[in-house]
Amino acid sequence: MHNTPEEDQRTEGLVSVINKLLLVIVVLVISIVAIPFILFYTNQPGKPEVQTQPVASSSPETVKTDATIYWTAPDINTITDAKQKEQVAYGKELISHTAKYLGPNGSVMKMSNGMNCQNCHLQSGTAVFGNNYGSVASLYPKFRARSGAVEDIYKRVNDCFERSLNGRALSKKSKEMQAIVSYISFVGSNVEKGKKAEGSGFKELAWLDRAADPAKGLTVYTTKCQSCHQSNGAGVLTADKTEFTYPALWGNNSFNDGAGLYRISNFAKYIKYNMPLGVTHQNPQLTDEETWDVAAFVISQNRPHINTPKDWPDVSKKPVDHPFGPYADIFTEKQHKYGPFKPIVDEQKRLEAAKQKASTIVKN
Repeated sequence: MHNTPEEDQRTEGLVSVINKLLLVIVVLVISIVAIPFILFYTNQPGKPEVQTQPVASSSPETVKTDATIYWTAPDINTITDAKQKEQVAYGKELISHTAKYLGPNGSVMKMSNGMNCQNCHLQSGTAVFGNNYGSVASLYPKFRARSGAVEDIYKRVNDCFERSLNGRALSKKSKEMQAIVSYISFVGSNVEKGKKAEGSGFKELAWLDRAADPAKGLTVYTTKCQSCHQSNGAGVLTADKTEFTYPALWGNNSFNDGAGLYRISNFAKYIKYNMPLGVTHQNPQLTDEETWDVAAFVISQNRPHINTPKDWPDVSKKPVDHPFGPYADIFTEKQHKYGPFKPIVDEQKRLEAAKQKASTIVKN
C-alpha cells in the first residue's frame, strides 16, 4: 500500500521538525556540559590579564626606598676574653638600668635623678637615630665648642651624669665608669677611627617657618604622650621604684636645663624619629609641626637648673637654639629657645662670612 503525495510531504515535514528538535537538544546538552569547564578555566587564580598597553616599569621618582646600610652594634657574645666580656656586660647593664645602681635608691651609689642612660640613648645606645653610641669611640677624643676644649669619653660620660641625669660626676677610676666606657668603646669598635657611623646622632629635621608653640604642643602631648609620661610629666616608676618604665619629662627627676635635649632642635629630632614608643626613623607618626610644638611644650615646663658659666667660651659658636645668652647676634633668648630659627641661621652665616672676609684681609 502506497502513501499519497500529500502524505509523503507531511511525513517529510514531520521528520524535518524532529531533526531540528534533536539538533537543538544536542546543542543545549553540549552547552550545559561545556559551560562549567569554560567558567573553571577562565577564573583560575594567577591567570595574567591581557594587556592592551605595555606596563610602565617603576622609576626612582615614583618609588622611594632607603637603601642606606645603617650601623649595627657588634654582639657582646663575640668577645672571647672572659674578663673583658664581663666588664662590657656590666657596662651595658649600667647603661640600661642606671638608676638601679646609681639612682636615688641605687645599690652602688646614690648620685643621679632616677633616669637610665638608655632613656635618652635608646636600646642601650644602639638604636639607629636613637642617640646611639656608634660614633663615640671613633670620634673621641675631640674638640667640643661647648667646653672649648678637647674632651675624652670619660668627660662625655660625666657630662651626661651631671646634666641629663642631674647628678654628680663618676670617678674615672671607678669600676662603674670603667665598665661604661668599655661598653661604649666596644659598641663602636666596628666603626673606623675618624669616621661617623651611619645612623648615629639625630636625623635631620627641617626648621619651622614660625616659632614652636607650647600651647599647641600641649594638645599633642595630651593625645600622644600623656598615656606613658603622665599628665604631670612625672613618668612611671617600676613596681620596686628603682627606675622608670617611662621617664619623667620635667620636674625634679628629669634632665636639667644644661642637657643636650634641652635644646629644642635636639629634642624635636629625637621625638620625630623615635616617639611615640615604637616609631622608627623610617616610619614617623608626628608631623613636623606637631613635633616642634610638643618639644616646645616639654622644654617650657619646670626642671632642675645647672650653673654652667664655662659653657661656650666662644659665644659665636653657640647653636642657634641654645636657650641662654649672651649671643653674638641681636636675637632674644626666647627666639633662641623657640624660634623662628631661620633668621638666626641667616644672621650667623652672615657674621661668619664677615669674619672670614676680615681674616683674609688681615692675612693679605
